[in-house]
Amino acid sequence: MGCICAFILIILASQLFWLAELIIVKKVAAGTVFKLLLYKLPDAVAQSIPVATLCGALLSLMRLGRDSELAALRTGGVRAFRILLPLLVLGFLASVSAFAFNENLVPWANHEFENIVRRIVLEESIPTAEENVFFRGTGDRFFYIRRVDASTKELRDVLVYEVRKDGPPRIISAKKGSAKGDVWTLSDGVVHDLDREGYVAYEAKFEEMNLRMDQKLESFFEGQKTPSEMSRKELKSYIDLFRSGGINVAPLVVDYHLKLAIPFAPFIFVLAGAPIATIAASPKASRFTGIVSGGIIAFLYYALSSILRSLGCSNVLPPFVAAWTGNIVFAFVGAFLLVYSENAPGGGRLWG
Repeated sequence: MGCICAFILIILASQLFWLAELIIVKKVAAGTVFKLLLYKLPDAVAQSIPVATLCGALLSLMRLGRDSELAALRTGGVRAFRILLPLLVLGFLASVSAFAFNENLVPWANHEFENIVRRIVLEESIPTAEENVFFRGTGDRFFYIRRVDASTKELRDVLVYEVRKDGPPRIISAKKGSAKGDVWTLSDGVVHDLDREGYVAYEAKFEEMNLRMDQKLESFFEGQKTPSEMSRKELKSYIDLFRSGGINVAPLVVDYHLKLAIPFAPFIFVLAGAPIATIAASPKASRFTGIVSGGIIAFLYYALSSILRSLGCSNVLPPFVAAWTGNIVFAFVGAFLLVYSENAPGGGRLWG
């Protein structure tokens, strides 16, 4: 619990400079800023669980090593896997809890956080842009915009999915567009009319098309969502809906898989880190050794995951491979080290 609280404070501290600027420079009410901090808390908790679980496991094992209890257990014939099994179980339970937390509370809190930020942006006219925006309009219209600039009202890669009562659905896609009042002007696009089986029955290109909306662009902001504001199930429904429109949804599919892969980081961290701690543990080892080991493992994992995500979003790697390769690599390393610790030279002693 102490590790989790420490990492939560570290993550929230990175937001303090921006929040202080809102109060001092932008004159945003302190109550509003406090709400932002409160809504950011679930996301901070979710981010801290993997590293906190790892550090807790490493510090426990290092403490056992300093007190010579690991040596006593191994002398008594206890296998390395049996020593680490409780930590692996706790790591798995932490992963399941992290997944449930990320699926239920975090998307809602992120949505409330972003809505407050969007209102501040509109009131202060702060130049900003968002990517991968989803929202549902009136009249059974579903919208996906790859990039929207809130200050200039410029749109990039727009897809509109219209469910029509008098016939099959229609898909409108455009490379760019702009919003003025309640009229959207789409440019360089294609209209697809689908038949009842979902195949394209009619296709027509257009240089410019005007869509009359029931609301101004600003009114859609509170209904819009980015992948971080959606659960895995909700994101999957949008991916299935818009995949037929010809838009490259690879970044969204990568995020969809990451919503399951990342919550399992606590288990992967324990699997990779615990054998290292048992191998390095000795009566002379310090707590600092465990913290450094945990920091290195977490850095390598997140650095690799970031690189793989970029490759997946760029269609260099399949989305599933991009999302899960980091877990597979670290799980393989952990399994190898666990086997090594079982068969370490010197009668199976873990510390050489």
